[in-house]
Amino acid sequence: MADASLQMRDLVDNSGTDNGHSDVPSTLQEKHASGAGFESDKDASEPVPDPHVQYRMYKRRWFGVFALFILEVVAGMSWPWFGPISNNVVRDFGFTLTEVNWLGNIVACIYLPTTFFIPICVKRYGIRRTCDIATVALLLSAWVRYAGTAHSLDKQSAYALIIIGQLLSAISQPVYQVLAPKYSEVWFDLKSRTTATMIMSIANPIGGALGQILSPAFSSTRTSILVLGIISTAVCPAVFLVFEAPPTPPTFSGSRESPSIFSLIRAMLGRKCSEHAYMTRRERFDFATLVLVFAALLASINTFSVLSAQWLEPVGYSDDVSGLMGAALLFSGIIAAVATAPIFDRVFTRHFGLTVRILSPIIGAGWLSLIWAVRPHNTGALFAVYVIIGACSVALLPVGLELGCELTRNADGSSAVLWFFGNLFCIIFTLFSSFPAQNALRAPSTADPPLNMHRAIVMNGVWVFTMSTFVYFFHGEQTRRQMDEKMNQRDAVSLAAVVA
Repeated sequence: MADASLQMRDLVDNSGTDNGHSDVPSTLQEKHASGAGFESDKDASEPVPDPHVQYRMYKRRWFGVFALFILEVVAGMSWPWFGPISNNVVRDFGFTLTEVNWLGNIVACIYLPTTFFIPICVKRYGIRRTCDIATVALLLSAWVRYAGTAHSLDKQSAYALIIIGQLLSAISQPVYQVLAPKYSEVWFDLKSRTTATMIMSIANPIGGALGQILSPAFSSTRTSILVLGIISTAVCPAVFLVFEAPPTPPTFSGSRESPSIFSLIRAMLGRKCSEHAYMTRRERFDFATLVLVFAALLASINTFSVLSAQWLEPVGYSDDVSGLMGAALLFSGIIAAVATAPIFDRVFTRHFGLTVRILSPIIGAGWLSLIWAVRPHNTGALFAVYVIIGACSVALLPVGLELGCELTRNADGSSAVLWFFGNLFCIIFTLFSSFPAQNALRAPSTADPPLNMHRAIVMNGVWVFTMSTFVYFFHGEQTRRQMDEKMNQRDAVSLAAVVA
């Protein structure tokens, strides 16, 4: 018996070559009840586990998480970098304020088309090569941007180089963000996937906050841009810590190649697609609902980060207090996400859908309550509201991304769709709240208080609360987890049978 166990251990340790794909069935043949998710096991023809495969994890998986985290932090700094120093940029370079604003807007505009190319790039070149491309873009963006600060350049040439640098940074930023759920799926098991996704997902808001803090901290705008270039260059070697795939996969879904983004689009439209990409009517409805709610909640936070001073200053709150409220929202969210992600991985493993149904209305109610909370001498209540909104929103971020994977069985494709619509709504909310607010949504100077933004706050609160109520129709079946759990059980039985 001992000899048999030893032989089996050797067999397992030597298996999983070719990234583990050769030992795992490539397709899952399932029968679906129309609009009702998966049918029972007895009606489904499922892959038979190979007794030569033993799912496992590797310590170097955390190196990749660390690398993607710091790369996304730095990539996320570029978007808001010029906001706090916009007046100084106008003074030092002669740009108009509109031109300076477009240094941030170009990142948002390029982000959208780039997002949908990422799954295509991953399918063709793999995770590591896709990260290499993003890192080269990040490095080039740093020094093309700095080249635009040369004193010998005229205004037009300087602006062209700086905006090209921002454009290149817009290519790198979404790559690390979209890849987070895919990397978690490839390297992590059921007890740690959500935690890994959480760590990589909170990098972008941290980067945005650091960008707003660091950019005005230097004596001149040229020095500020140089420091951003140095930081970007310093983190680029971290990409060498990102590995393509483990020799043996951690789960059955981690061993499989994601369907293409086009398969996901066809599945969402109910058109013919591969069996692995197929989604039931219930799954299509749930994913559409998830996209809508995810985008609305993400846009609401982004709108507040851009317009917080305009919302709060007319009722008597200083820039410093507005900044502290934004920081309270962010840091409470980070703390909540770090605390809850391991719980979702190990305790509430099957409660992702329930979590969305509980937290989304709370977030919507929080934004709605600002209609009455934004008034003079109400600092404590405002801090409390923003802490609740931040804690629920950021804690829900990795849950939403993982649920997208569960519903579609397409980690990078679902992440790309969620982030695309999230950032599209961010652009729409910001533009709609900024420009019309100067006329229709901003109160006149004769109002009490003058020039207040109460109507803009009402619009934001009512819109987000309405969108959050759609989760009452949301189910969120975790089909990917169910598949992985079945395969884990069958592999354990097969392995025990061989050893016996």
